[in-house]
Amino acid sequence: MTPPKEILRHTLNEQRAALRWKLEGLSERELRWPMTPTGTNLLGLVKHVATIELGYFGEVFGRPSGIPTPWIGGSAEPNADLWATPAESKEQILRLSADAEAHSNLTIDELELEAIGIVPWWTAERGRVTLHQILVHMIAETARHAGQADILRELIDGSAGMQAGNSNLPELSPEQLAEQRRRLEAIAEGFRD
Repeated sequence: MTPPKEILRHTLNEQRAALRWKLEGLSERELRWPMTPTGTNLLGLVKHVATIELGYFGEVFGRPSGIPTPWIGGSAEPNADLWATPAESKEQILRLSADAEAHSNLTIDELELEAIGIVPWWTAERGRVTLHQILVHMIAETARHAGQADILRELIDGSAGMQAGNSNLPELSPEQLAEQRRRLEAIAEGFRD
């Protein structure tokens, strides 16, 4: 039987990989393009998840990574962890993601699931946590952003699915997809106010 910590780690790794996969094959412009009114973009999602991993698996357990994150706190612009500056390349953001993952994995390896940490940005009542809680939190957070990335990628170039070689979607031709969309639009139009 697989130990619970390994199940949690495996699930987190799947979500990390799904998120990073959404960047493959796109130009720097496509990766940075704000796809929503709030500016959500693919490169920013990866930067954000790496940043929060550093906090949750680092600061929360008294294990700072030493990796600079000048885009949070202090005089940083609001939400600066959700977009890449002109000086930050795709490779730099992917390196940040890999470094955050490596640091997080050390914390996961070296602590027991019951290890206590303090989340200083949460309320005092909720701030005392275990590694188990933080693993579940980061799985949910990473999955949420991987889902956002899936939608953004589909809007950019039509690519969709969980991972390379396994879309987890039915194989439909462009014509079948267009017909499905027309059918769904007709259903939605039936509910027009």
